[in-house]
Amino acid sequence: MGFFAIMNPVASTPMFISLTHGDDEKTTRAVAIRSLSIAFLIVAVFAVAGKVIFEMFGLTLPAFQITGGLVVFLIGFQMLNGSPSKVQSPAEAHSAQSREAALSIAVSPLAMPLLAGPGTITTAMNFSAAGGLMEVIITIAAFGILCAITYVLFIFGEKFVTYIGDSALAVITRMMGLILAVIGTQMVIKGVHGAFDLPL
Repeated sequence: MGFFAIMNPVASTPMFISLTHGDDEKTTRAVAIRSLSIAFLIVAVFAVAGKVIFEMFGLTLPAFQITGGLVVFLIGFQMLNGSPSKVQSPAEAHSAQSREAALSIAVSPLAMPLLAGPGTITTAMNFSAAGGLMEVIITIAAFGILCAITYVLFIFGEKFVTYIGDSALAVITRMMGLILAVIGTQMVIKGVHGAFDLPL
């Protein structure tokens, strides 16, 4: 439940629909599988060796939050302005280059920082650090179950597009762009507060 609250797959589904609009069903499924697989891998790695990784590279959670927030804000700003993406262009739907571009959103912003963002990674690190090997296994297994649930929401949510039409989806896309930009801004604010040790 902690992972579900942090990752919030229900809120991520409309964003997934907006980002994959115009892609064929095969590409949409591939994006869902790739994004969730990458998110699972990221969380599993940080659950096992998160603190070591942060210390090795001299990273801090606030820096991670600020960077991730800026990435999310920029993507949300583009969606808000209705900027067309090459990956959503029907004219290029059959080109290998266009499909690879479509699949690239599986890495950013879907896998990171939306699905496996700072909050999710921190939650995984906290859960796994609470005990021994069993806690690590339970943490990874719990997130794996959540990824499976999210995949179902993504795939069935995509079919919702056929019922609402392109005009309604354009409105939803701009709304999701605004929400995405706000999420990015909030991540930056948390990062700045954390970096300067300020109360929220």
